[in-house]
Amino acid sequence: MSHESDLRESVRAGYAAAALRVTEGGTACCGSGSVEIDENFGSGLYGEAQRESLPAEAVAASLGCGNPLAVAELREGERVLDLGSGGGIDVLLSARRVGASGKAYGLDMTEEMLALAVANAKKAEAKNVEFLKGTIEAIPLPAGTIDVVISNCVINLSVDKPSVFAEMFRVLAPSGRIGISDVVSDDELSPTERAERGDYVGCIAGALSFTEYRRGLEAAGFASVEITATHSVADGMYSAIVRAVKPADAALPAATKAASPGTSCCG
Repeated sequence: MSHESDLRESVRAGYAAAALRVTEGGTACCGSGSVEIDENFGSGLYGEAQRESLPAEAVAASLGCGNPLAVAELREGERVLDLGSGGGIDVLLSARRVGASGKAYGLDMTEEMLALAVANAKKAEAKNVEFLKGTIEAIPLPAGTIDVVISNCVINLSVDKPSVFAEMFRVLAPSGRIGISDVVSDDELSPTERAERGDYVGCIAGALSFTEYRRGLEAAGFASVEITATHSVADGMYSAIVRAVKPADAALPAATKAASPGTSCCG
């Protein structure tokens, strides 16, 4: 296996184990192997009312470094996609925000997390949700079909972040936006120095710097990029809120523009 394949498998295995711990009655923190909620990660970053309104297993499986719904400003009828949806906490909260006329998708590559999320959605009696299996580098949705992309401490885990940014841009409709929580480092820290502060599965070693993150989003086509640190998670590394917009005049692929409702081609 290549180094990137090894890292991806480590991430998958770490989060599969986290899901199983929750299923067995425990909690998990950022795939690190701990069963305690870290003050910088997990369900403690959500309001008490949000936590109490969801199945306990969805709260216990919360592994993020922020609360993307606090900045996503979701509206009735919108279509939302959560990258790396885990146990489903952000999908379920999003589904309530967008209402019956909207829809919340969750995307995860881990079978165990998907099974947990589906079970949580049933317990929450959520009707406007759908969980998809796949990677965030190759989102299994058509272009221009999502209004808001959210993600909670997952993009730092990707071994191919340019592909993630390009895929977010592709699936968003023109004027669509992102509201993401992620770990970001000071520009002065080298990748080696970031790795000294934590491992890849633990959401630290794979983090981009502020400048790298901004340039990556802009290279994918995003505008109005804002990256705001919220709290420290390690020396020189922070949980941050990331916002950006797909320009209103961004062109959709020709096949998407040509398609009409109720028709399809080539499967």
